[in-house]
This record gives sequence, C-alpha cells and structure tokens, in this order.
Amino acid sequence: MNPNCARCGKIVYPTEKVNCLDKFWHKACFHCETCKMTLNMKNYKGYEKKPYCNAHYPKQSFTMVADTPENLRLKQQSELQSQVRYKEEFEKNKGKGFSVVADTPELQRIKKTQDQISNIKYHEEFEKSRMGPSGGEGLEPERRDSQDSGHRRPQEQQPHHIPTGAPVYQQPPQQQVAPSYGGYKEPAAPVSTQRSAPGGGGKRYRAVYDYSAADEDEVSFQDGDTIVNVQQIDDGWMYGTVERTGDTGMLPANYVEAI
Repeated sequence: MNPNCARCGKIVYPTEKVNCLDKFWHKACFHCETCKMTLNMKNYKGYEKKPYCNAHYPKQSFTMVADTPENLRLKQQSELQSQVRYKEEFEKNKGKGFSVVADTPELQRIKKTQDQISNIKYHEEFEKSRMGPSGGEGLEPERRDSQDSGHRRPQEQQPHHIPTGAPVYQQPPQQQVAPSYGGYKEPAAPVSTQRSAPGGGGKRYRAVYDYSAADEDEVSFQDGDTIVNVQQIDDGWMYGTVERTGDTGMLPANYVEAI
C-alpha cells in the first residue's frame, strides 16, 4: 500500500518518494514552508516536523523573566552565597605563599630596568661568543689598564720642561667608553664588523618579511633581500650581511629562509 504525501495528500509512488521527518513526500512537495524552495536530504532543516531552508529556519527566542519580588529575592540570595564562598576560599588560601601585587609606576620602572639589564647581558654573551675566548679574555686586562691609567693620570700630570724645537707628541684619541648600567659596562662592538661590505662565502638566505632593527647591533631589511655570510647564533638569531645595503649585524632567524 503506497502512502499519501504529507503536503498534497496524493499517493506517493516509490520512484518519487522522500521519507523524512516521519512523513512521506513527493520530491516536488518537499520544499521550504516559507520560500517554497525545493529541498533534499542534505540541505533541509526540520522544525516541528516541517521542512525549512537554512535562511528561513525559525529562530528560537528566549522568554523574558519579569523582576518579581520573588526573583529579586532569589537573585540577592545567590549573590550572598557567592560572596560567602569567595570569602571561604580566600580564608583557605590566605598565607599560602602568594599575594596580589599592584602594578604601580615604581614596579613598572623596576621591571623595565630589569628588562634592559637582561638585554644587555644577552648582547654581552653574544659578543663573547662571536669574538671567541681569546677576544673576551683580552678585553678585561685592557679595561683594567685603562681604569688604572685613569686613576694615575692626575698624579702623573706633572709639569715638564719641553726643549725648544722638539717635536710635540699628541696623545691619540681615546676609544669611546660604552655606557654603564648598574656597574656593568657594555663592550663596544668591533669597528671592523660594522657596515662592512658583504663577502662572497658563507650561507645565503632570503628575507620573507620586512624587519626594522630594534637595537644598534641589528640590521634592517625588506622582503626579498638576500642575506650573505650568515652564521647561526642560536635557535632564534643569526648574524649576517644584507647584500642590498651592506649592513652587518644580528637578524631574527624566523624572518629569513635558506636559498
């Protein structure tokens, strides 16, 4: 016995039967209740056992609850219970080794100073690793000698008689002293490695993003620039020369790719 169509009420034969929403439909009768668009088993949505398309599917709206005295009393009671639980948890956790620290301007200044010191130490380690053990050991005696000579200079500056006609010796200009931060002096970068022309050997990389230097020992480059003489420092930083500008310095490893 063939069933009847849920929409037109006529007999539905097996060749045109659609079994959906616990009912039988003709293929032409299985359409949206609102726009009459013909649906199938993949794009229909059922609501109260009636087919709808995605655009006209009824949206369920929430019922508004009036602020009756009973509802207000329940709301106030819930808030009181929440405060009681909060105070109970606070009493349990009090004195267990942690406290809330306010983000005051003084703490922000201290945090910024610590970040600067950490950055300085990082660059110091980089300079030591780049120059090798011999270069790092040679800097400290020279620094001590310069400090000792600076302390002895007021005592040694005694008036001497200079013969007439003798050539006058001029002291060569002193190297600029790096700024100190809390007793730590940042070593000056070798002059020979700054702004040097790119060499022909070493690994070659290509920039995949633009990068602007954030420090004096870093280099800026643009997307597509070629980086030559690249040396791997660690997982995050490299050292190389930008072929377009000739600048030499540190660059982030995730901004370039090997050629």
